[in-house]
Amino acid sequence: MLADPVATLNPEEESDPPTYKDAFPPLPEKAACLEGAQEPAGAWGNKIRPIKASIITQVFHVPLEERRYKDMNQFGEGEQAKICLEIMQRTGAHLELSLAKDQGLSIMVSGKLDAVMKARKDIVARLQTQASATVAIPKEHHRFVIGKNGEKLQDLELKTATKIQIPRPDDPSNQIKITGTKEGIEKARHEVLLISAEQARPRPAVDKRAVERLEVEKAFHPFIAGPYNRLVGEIMQETGTRINIPPPSVNRTEIVFTGEKEQLAQAVARVKKIYEEKKKKTTTIAVEVKKSQHKYVIGPKGNSLQEILERTGVSVEIPPSDSASETVILRGEPEKLGQALTEVYAKANSFTVSSVSAPSWLHRFIIGKKGQNLAKITQQMPKHAAVAVAIPPHTVRVPVPQGALWLVRDDPPSLSRLSGLVWQVHIEFTEGEDKIALEGPTEDVHAAQGQIESMVRDLVSRMDYVEINIDHRFHRHLIGKSGANINRIKDQYKVSVRIPPDSEKSSLVRIEGDPQGVQQAKRELLELASRMENERTKDLIVEQKFHRTIIGQKGERIREIRDKFPEVIINFPDPAQKSDVVQLRGPKNEVEKCAKYMQKTVADLVENSYSISVPVFKQFHKNIIGKGGANIKKIREESNTKIDLPAENSNSETIVITGKRANCEAARSRILSIQKDLANIAEVEVSIPAKLHNSLIGTKGRLVRSIMEECGGVHIHFPVEGSGSDTVVIRGPSSDVEKAKKQLLHLAEEKVTCQVLVLQQTKSFTVDIRAKPEYHKFLIGKGGGKIRKVRDSTGARIIFPAAEDKDQDLITIVGKEEAVREAQKELEALIQSLDNVVEDHMLVDPRHHRHFVVRRGQVLREIAEEYGGVMVSFPRSGTQSDKVTLKGAKDCVEAAKKRIQEVIEDLEAQVTVECAIPQKFHRSVMGPKGSRIQQITRDYNVQIKFPDREENPGHSTEPVIQENGDEAVEGRDPKEPDPGSPRRCDIITISGRKEKCEAAKEALEAQVARSVRALSASQGCSASRPKPHLLQALVPVTIEVEVPFDLHRYIIGQKGSGIRKMMDEFEVNIHVPAPELQSDVIAITGLSSNLDRAKAGLLERVKELQAEQEDRALRSFKLSISVDPKYHPKIIGRKGAVITQIRSEHDVNIQFPDKDDGNQPQDQITITGYEKNTEAARDAILKIVGELEQMVSEDVPLDHRVHARIIGVRGKAIRRVMDEFKVDIRFPQSGAPDPNCVTVTGLPENVEEAIDHILNLEEEYLADVVGSEALQVYMKPPVHEEARAPSKGFVVRDAPWTAASSEKAPDMSSSEEFPSFGAQVAPKTLPWGPKR
Repeated sequence: MLADPVATLNPEEESDPPTYKDAFPPLPEKAACLEGAQEPAGAWGNKIRPIKASIITQVFHVPLEERRYKDMNQFGEGEQAKICLEIMQRTGAHLELSLAKDQGLSIMVSGKLDAVMKARKDIVARLQTQASATVAIPKEHHRFVIGKNGEKLQDLELKTATKIQIPRPDDPSNQIKITGTKEGIEKARHEVLLISAEQARPRPAVDKRAVERLEVEKAFHPFIAGPYNRLVGEIMQETGTRINIPPPSVNRTEIVFTGEKEQLAQAVARVKKIYEEKKKKTTTIAVEVKKSQHKYVIGPKGNSLQEILERTGVSVEIPPSDSASETVILRGEPEKLGQALTEVYAKANSFTVSSVSAPSWLHRFIIGKKGQNLAKITQQMPKHAAVAVAIPPHTVRVPVPQGALWLVRDDPPSLSRLSGLVWQVHIEFTEGEDKIALEGPTEDVHAAQGQIESMVRDLVSRMDYVEINIDHRFHRHLIGKSGANINRIKDQYKVSVRIPPDSEKSSLVRIEGDPQGVQQAKRELLELASRMENERTKDLIVEQKFHRTIIGQKGERIREIRDKFPEVIINFPDPAQKSDVVQLRGPKNEVEKCAKYMQKTVADLVENSYSISVPVFKQFHKNIIGKGGANIKKIREESNTKIDLPAENSNSETIVITGKRANCEAARSRILSIQKDLANIAEVEVSIPAKLHNSLIGTKGRLVRSIMEECGGVHIHFPVEGSGSDTVVIRGPSSDVEKAKKQLLHLAEEKVTCQVLVLQQTKSFTVDIRAKPEYHKFLIGKGGGKIRKVRDSTGARIIFPAAEDKDQDLITIVGKEEAVREAQKELEALIQSLDNVVEDHMLVDPRHHRHFVVRRGQVLREIAEEYGGVMVSFPRSGTQSDKVTLKGAKDCVEAAKKRIQEVIEDLEAQVTVECAIPQKFHRSVMGPKGSRIQQITRDYNVQIKFPDREENPGHSTEPVIQENGDEAVEGRDPKEPDPGSPRRCDIITISGRKEKCEAAKEALEAQVARSVRALSASQGCSASRPKPHLLQALVPVTIEVEVPFDLHRYIIGQKGSGIRKMMDEFEVNIHVPAPELQSDVIAITGLSSNLDRAKAGLLERVKELQAEQEDRALRSFKLSISVDPKYHPKIIGRKGAVITQIRSEHDVNIQFPDKDDGNQPQDQITITGYEKNTEAARDAILKIVGELEQMVSEDVPLDHRVHARIIGVRGKAIRRVMDEFKVDIRFPQSGAPDPNCVTVTGLPENVEEAIDHILNLEEEYLADVVGSEALQVYMKPPVHEEARAPSKGFVVRDAPWTAASSEKAPDMSSSEEFPSFGAQVAPKTLPWGPKR
């Protein structure tokens, strides 16, 4: 907390202070006062009702420790200001905020009484920290606290500025929660207890309980309560009576007693006795104690006052915190007053407040890095002492040193919140103020003050600062990437540089630190700024789609460009801005070179980014990919293009090819030739004038898409716009191609006719109509029947939206006006009928319900999609109802009913057919991943179920294949009645309509027959009577292949990709043993015809892996050479350039010793790679070492003031010198014994030339430095004044309280000494200050 400002005296005044009467003239004599008092007295005696002002003003004070928003920098702005504006707008009151000396908040509220009370409540709730307390009163009294319509509760909340929460009637709790400030909670609690006591009054002849109120002067309440409320507690315990004494903050004199009548009377009598005794025996004295010391007299939570009361029996009355009075009144027995007064002064003077003058910019140097300077203060403090440091928000936190407790806070702590510490020094650094405040025990404060003052003097003598103006546009360039530039300057010159944030738009840069370092940093920053002003900025237009490619993965490509042009800053726009402008900034020549390089890069990208889309029928995509992606990989490699295929679950048929134009065309030809070879695909070229192409394609391709959909999904390819070609290519099945050609030519003819007859107004006409998307399928009809009928009858073309179109409601009609109008009329009639929602019912046998609702109602969803979104509701499961409800458009409902009836007929006609195929052939019938069986299921719309595997295959009459592919022992169970009948595990069941089941059964048997025929043909046998071993070839078998265990993980591949690829390629199952088995055997299961290929493929993969292992072993050859560690940096080169070149040239890895590892030889360099390559790399390193050994090093004295100029920005100038003379130049580090010593290393002749060059540079730059320093003498800021001696404060002579004074101290309770104005009023002293 800051010390109160004190008045300072001139030397003359200090030697002869004024007398008390001179400083405080007495009031006129009593007689003089009374002469003219007669008439006013009469006037005051008249009972004239005063007129109350409609506008009132109240001042509220929020102590610092209770402030919710404590940021001193944002006073008058930020969240606190917003809240005040909201309160003013909501209540209509006017608020004025000000900060007190103790950083507390004073709020003056003006307005009508009601508005002021509401504003006060909001201020307490939103600007002051809140506490909460509970008070228990009988549940039946809660309604009296609430009052009629809640008015009493609202009034109580306004009066006490609290929030009172009363439990709901159905809540059994009797606890009322009060939230607000400590003072408000006390007032509200008191009022609630009073209301409860009022309701507890006895009812005649019903209740023995009583309530009594006793008027007791406020000043005597502490005596009745006793120290720490012990006395009143004893009375309540002994008599069983509740005694409610108003808290100090409530200006009430009555004490309320509640209890049984007899016991209540005893309690009242005892309180009266105490009151009368104290009134007779006690007297008062008034003393002056500084306002800032009142809190020490009060103590944490009032403990000091209670302690004085307990020890001496004297009550100490402190004026309220918002009062300016410094008078403290002691009330008690005369013989005890002296002791109490001593204790009051002891507590007041046990703490002191002081301050040290220190420029605000020095504060962080005083605190030190991580508080290390302040830590030195604590080392000389007593071990029991604690230091609380309040520091600005941006300052680093102070650590806890040994031997002292530190309370580090962002806001000044109050004593009440540090009650656990007996002694503590609080040091406060306030942002923007040139002083440091100290508060705490006097001795400790003086000790800390002395140390801080000496620290300030030391810092002022050796520290300096300077402020320079640099355009804020250059600030981020001064800072550099990740602060590289500014951190280098800070480290090099040992200064602190403070650059304002961009949001401030300020140009002021402040440099603080050692005077010499400050000047050097200033010079370098100004040079940087000057250079930036002369830099050139160039904007390149690069399409945004290329930005990510230029930047590269993880910024690799742009890093290469920046390394090539280190002086050029390249800025790409934010992707969200959709901008094509790339900005280059730097020296003119470098910017031009970089711009040319980037333009060439972009040109290459443009050339390689040509893209064409090739429509290929979806069923042929897998053929284009090939097994394991072989086909597509080959096309990509041979054509040098990027080929993207749509996802499997996508409806798209378009394959996108990207690369150079000629390569893309070649890849497209390859892909289309594959499609042509696989199917009966016809390709027709149609000549249509290029000027008609856009009109034929239509908006967003809608018109041409409608033709493609209508003609079975053919592909129509128009030439690129601007090519001038008239050729349109139609590709697809022959019949569909002819149909599409006919429609396209007819449409083109219409367009030509329309253009010729424009004047006759028979041109093409377009109309848009809207229909819900769920109606579209119904409007189109099954197989497009309905919409084709409309097209044929009217001649207009009707285009429905595609899945990717945003507007899914829009249907477009194109054609001649009459045809369009007619089609529009028909479609609108259909849509209107669909909008006519009806509800209908039909009967469906409950046994069929499950078919419609299984798989989350898939059948119902399909019906809804197909028939205009009709809703079909089946009865709940478990009910025997057969009533099904349909709701939707009338036509849709009828069509849906018809469809449901068809499904039911299918279900009722459903049969199950058995197909006996030996279980050993089942896997062959299913095909890889069940592909063959899935195809049959789709083709014939049936369900096919395979039997479970036989549990005990050993008793079968035919050999049964187990999971590992081995045959079981032949044998037959004698209990089987018919050995020739098919076994249960051989029977495949087919469900569906009878004719479809029969067809599916034939397909399954044909599948087996085809496999047998293929095998027979390959073996040269008759297909009609195949040999038994051919049938056996269709049975999956298992073989084992020996593969070294250490290769298994490579065969499996990442996430199983390698083994999955082999299984797909060879149509087998490959089982790799678990790692813990350490087995070398891999099992392959499949058809015998596939096993040989799979085994060969696996062994081929093993050979590849073994070759890789051998290669790895050869590459692991290690060679060590011994090289003096002083040459290591040269071998590594700048940013590793030299060693990287050796590594890449010889394809080796070169490892240098770890400097931090003391056990590792520091001269050993290890080279790993092929033996021949490691030897070549060794020779290259030894060659460099040989050159380095021929070099010499010379020290040259070079004035340290010119080092920065010679080094240049980012070391560019010195690098140029080193490159020119082929030498290495090393400058001394800061703190070196000789700051002028510069070392030059290289070949002797080169060293001499380089030294001559840098000495010439020194001579040139030194002249500028000397001139600059001469100017600085006149520009240096004035030295800070020494801290003045602390003032003694305001001093007077002959004051009534001094021993030498003959004057008697005035009696404040005497009406003669302090007469009242107007009518005579009995004096009334309150311990807690005047009524508010």
